[in-house]
Amino acid sequence: MRAAFLPGNRQVQLKDIDDPRPGHGQVVVAMRASTICGSDLRAIYREHLGEGPEAYQDVVAGHEPAGRVVEVGDGVDRIKVGDRVVVYHISGCGQCDDCRRGYQISCTSPKRAAYGWQRNGGHADLLLAEERDLLVLPDELSFVDGACVACGFGTAYEALCRVDVSGRDRVLIVGLGPVGNAAGLMAKAMGASTVVGVDVSGDRRRLAVDLGAVDLTVPAGDDDQLREILGDGAEVSIDCSGNGIGQLAALKHTRRWGRAALVGEGGQLSVDVSEVLIHRQLTVHGSWVTSTVRMAELLERLVRWDLHPERVVSDTFALADAATAYEVADAGASGKIGIVWDD
Repeated sequence: MRAAFLPGNRQVQLKDIDDPRPGHGQVVVAMRASTICGSDLRAIYREHLGEGPEAYQDVVAGHEPAGRVVEVGDGVDRIKVGDRVVVYHISGCGQCDDCRRGYQISCTSPKRAAYGWQRNGGHADLLLAEERDLLVLPDELSFVDGACVACGFGTAYEALCRVDVSGRDRVLIVGLGPVGNAAGLMAKAMGASTVVGVDVSGDRRRLAVDLGAVDLTVPAGDDDQLREILGDGAEVSIDCSGNGIGQLAALKHTRRWGRAALVGEGGQLSVDVSEVLIHRQLTVHGSWVTSTVRMAELLERLVRWDLHPERVVSDTFALADAATAYEVADAGASGKIGIVWDD
C-alpha cells in the first residue's frame, strides 16, 4: 500500500509498505479521510521535536483518521467489518487512571503510542488500529466529518465543556485556524450569545465569518476595539493560537469571574498572576485533546445539531498529492486540509 511519511524540513515522502494484518483485539481500517492538524505542521512537517508525546518515530503520518473496517482480528467483539469508524488518535496502556476514564491522551505509560507519531497513522491506504480506539461514525456524518472530529473538533468540544459554555455567555476565540473555527461553530450550537474572533491573518478572519464560526472579528493586537465590543470582557475565552501574546490577550479580555481555556499548543506565556488571574477571579483550564467518552458524545451532538465539521475543510487532496496538501496547510491562509479516498 501507499503511505506518506514526514522526514522534516517541510518534506513529504510517499513509500510503498506492506499491508497490515490484525492481531488480537485489532482491526484494519481502509482510510477514507485523514485531515492535517496544526501539530503535524509544527512538530513534524517543519521539524522533529523528538521528545515526549510529540516524538515522531518515522511512522506513517496522520493522526486524524476515519474510514471503513475491512478486517478484524481475534477477540474483536464490538466493531464489525463494514463499520464506518473514527480513530481516537492515542492508544494508551488501558490500565492507568487516565485510560480508564477515556483520556488516553494523558496516559504516561511507555506503552502509550499516538497514531501518526509513534505508530502508523492515517496517511495510508490502510490503518492498523486497536478496537478500543475506534468510535462508530453515525450514518449522518461523512468520513471527512469524522476525521475532523478525531482531533480538531474533539479538542475544541472538550474545551467548551470545560468552560461550560451556554446561552449566558459571550465567547472570545483567539486564533481562527481550524480548531478556532470548530470552537466557534460549536459554541454557537451550545447557545453562546455572541462569538468574537481574533487573528493576525485577514484571510482567516474573513473565512471565520464566512463559515459562520464567529459573529465578528478583530485584528490581533487591537485591544481598543476588543474593549469597545466586549466592554469588561467575555464570559468565556478560548485560546487556539498557541502563541504567548494571543494567550495573554485571551486572559486579559476575559471578564471578572470568567472562564478561560488554553487549547493552542506551544508558546511561552508571561502573565502578571495577581493582576490578570487572582484579582480578577478567573478560572483557567489547560485542555488537551479529549476523551473517548467525550468524543462519542460529540458525534451524537453533531447529528442533533445538524452540524457538519467538514464545513471547515477548504481543500482536499488524494494521497498521491500529500506534498501539495501539506504545502497548502502550512501556508496558513486556508481552512482545514484533508487527504481523501474514494469510497
